[in-house]
Amino acid sequence: MHHISIHPTLDSGFKATDADFAGGTLVCDCASNPVRVRVTGDIAHNHACGCTKCWKPTDAVFSVVAVAPTEKLDVLENGDKLVIVDPLALIQRHACKDCGVHMYGPVERDHPFEGLSFVHPERFEEAGWAKPGFAAFVSSIIESGYDPKGMESVRARLRELGMEPYDCLNPGLMDYIATWTAKRQAAGTP
Repeated sequence: MHHISIHPTLDSGFKATDADFAGGTLVCDCASNPVRVRVTGDIAHNHACGCTKCWKPTDAVFSVVAVAPTEKLDVLENGDKLVIVDPLALIQRHACKDCGVHMYGPVERDHPFEGLSFVHPERFEEAGWAKPGFAAFVSSIIESGYDPKGMESVRARLRELGMEPYDCLNPGLMDYIATWTAKRQAAGTP
């Protein structure tokens, strides 16, 4: 199953990480004047994502994406190069207008993930970030042109890499969303 490419970081045999990762600097792909975003503190919920909205490196089938508190992110350099990919989307993905790399994507409206920003940890200059723990929106790779006949092999490869494949989010995050929704309903908030 090693012939199935998921993402360059994962295909290369991503190893265990430093349990004390304290954040770092995300850098876009521009050779000159790159966008640099500092993340203070660790990331959470790192996973492979098959959705059609996340930024993926060239030839990657999945993205690698995690979250960090938006208040822990600071644009250090060349923020004038950032544009919002889709102003109507829940995740306000800020991408470099020159190279296209998504640098961060805050959730700013009323949602369980409000206050979090989605980041692509392979853009960190520093090593030691958490290994992806699951794969989300796996079936969505079909929408990107992946042959549906290969999905069983893709799911097997993800499991081989230590990531349970889901066609939504993992059970812990789905429970979190449902709990948030139930609390709002109990409080009479739509």
